[in-house]
Parts: sequence; C-alpha cells; structure tokens
Amino acid sequence: MSKSNKVKELFTVKRIAIPIIIGLGVTIYLLWLNTDWAKFNKVDWGIMSFFWILVGLFMMVLRDLAYMYRIRVLTDNQISWRNSFDVIMLWEFSSAVTPGIVGGTGVALYILNKEGLSVGKSISTVMLTALFDQLFYVVMVPVVILMIGTQNLFPVELQKEIFGVVFSVKGIFVIGFVITLLLGLLFVYGVFINPKGFKKLLITVFNFRLLKRWQHKMEHVGDDIVQTSREFRNKPFSFWLKAALATLLSWTARFWVVNFLILAFTPVGDHLLIYGRQLVMWIVMIISPTPGGSGLAELAFEGFLADFIPIGLAGLLAVLWRLVSYYPYLIIGLLILPKWLKKVYS
Repeated sequence: MSKSNKVKELFTVKRIAIPIIIGLGVTIYLLWLNTDWAKFNKVDWGIMSFFWILVGLFMMVLRDLAYMYRIRVLTDNQISWRNSFDVIMLWEFSSAVTPGIVGGTGVALYILNKEGLSVGKSISTVMLTALFDQLFYVVMVPVVILMIGTQNLFPVELQKEIFGVVFSVKGIFVIGFVITLLLGLLFVYGVFINPKGFKKLLITVFNFRLLKRWQHKMEHVGDDIVQTSREFRNKPFSFWLKAALATLLSWTARFWVVNFLILAFTPVGDHLLIYGRQLVMWIVMIISPTPGGSGLAELAFEGFLADFIPIGLAGLLAVLWRLVSYYPYLIIGLLILPKWLKKVYS
C-alpha cells in the first residue's frame, strides 16, 4: 500500500463522520431541548451584533495567519505562505478528527516532511511548536490569576469522575496545569540545557520492567530531542521573539473569538474573566476522548461560560462558537486533502 493510501486511511469517512455525528447530537440537544427561543426572539439584532460576529470570524483568520507565520519562522522560511496554509489547515483537520489527548502531531510530522523538510527538521519543528504552546499556557495562567484571582475562575457546580474518583473543575485544572508545567520544563531542559542527559534519563526510567516495552520508543524521543537541540539552540534572539509573539497572538485570538461572540448577544462586563474561564476550559477539552473534543466542547462551553450569557442562550452560543471555530476546518481539510496528496506525490 502506498503512503498516499495510508494517509487517506487516517481520514476515512468513518473517522470524519464520528465527530460530526457526535457534534450534531449535542447540537440538537442544546438547540431544541436546552435553548429558550423566546429569549432568542428578544435579542436586538442591530448592526453591532453582526459586527461582533464578524470580528469573531476575523479572530479565527488572525489565529491561522499567526500559526502560518510561526511555522514559517520555525522552518526558516523553507515553507512558502501558500504551502503554510495547506500545512496549518491539514494540521487542524487532523486535530479535528482525532481525540484531544492525541492531537494531530503524527500527521503534522508527515505533512511537513512531504512539504520538503527533512525528517529531523520536521520533528524539531513539531516539538518546538508543542513547546511554545505549553509555555504560553504555563505563563499566561499565572498572569491571569494574578489579575483576576481565583474566586470566580472555577464553576463550582461542575465536576468530573475519572477512574472512579470525583474531581472538581479546580482539581482537574490543577492536575492538568501541573502536568503541562512539568512537560514544558522537561522540554526546556532537554532542548536547551542537556539533551544527551535527558535522553539517558528517558532510557533509564523506561528500563524498569513495567515500562520496558516503551523503551525503544523513548530512545527515538531522546534522539528527537537531541536533533531539536542541534537545530535550534543557537538561533538568534529575534527568532525566539518572533515565534513567541506569533504563539501569543494565535492563542489570544483563539480565545477572543468567544468574547466577541458573547458581545453579539449581550454586553460583557469582565472580558478578562471570560478569558480566564477559557484557560481552565482548555484543560478539560484537551483530555477529551472524542475527536476534536466534539460534544464535550459544546457542553463545557455552556458549563463554563453560561454566567456571562443571557439565561437560556448558552447552548445556542456554544453551537455558534463551534460553527465558527471547529467545523470550518473539517470542510477546508476535506477540500484541500485530495489536491495536496496529488501535489506531493506528483
């Protein structure tokens, strides 16, 4: 079987249909059983409502442009603007049809390699992308907490059962943040401080009997860390500044989508608190077992942000949010994938 066919197997009708079916099921629930249409009819649909929806759409465009710019920076402009659009759209497409905890990393490696990057450069780029995303989170969370505190940050009525243990939203957030922080610190240590020592540490840890079955894979991870260190540790300050600012812009635009969509329906008194709630919500979504967080994302939106939305309209806004921020990537990915495969295998 050719590699092209193997890639197509990753995006079968079944894989794409699953998140759509789950999403449609939750959408029907939120729209017909959990939406107060009398309240919706009272919404004043003036020019400003449509203006804020358009601004929300622009935030998604800005987010993708920032991602495209970052991928060009990290690849030393080896990928053109046109090809970086394909890379980002297919990356987002793969993330949309895989569980949140898995993501589209493996597909991203393949895409970058087929765009002309070496295997080592592709691995290094994806690993550094993950590092910047983690650093954004572990830096931004303390900053936001210092500005707004934690009193209203966590919806007290939400909780989740994991392996038979009931965790509050605050508990899930703390666990997720600590894991993200540790992973970020390990990345920094491995890439910038002691890559060979980090590789030896991985091999030693996975030498234990219970973990030995994954030792070979960890050796490859160690090799990837060493390769990433060689690629990037001597880059100038301007390189890191550009990549960091692109990361900040992309994630901030991603979260501001919600703020502007809410503004289309009602005045917003505390934008920063909405931003903080989304930082907490992101941890819940990233551990989602459903493809692209489908279903869970809509319910999480309603649970985390209903306090800022007119009663009875939170479900409707959750659906609108996903229509703006999730489903376009499914459509664009389906349109791009056949042409992209034809291009890279011609």
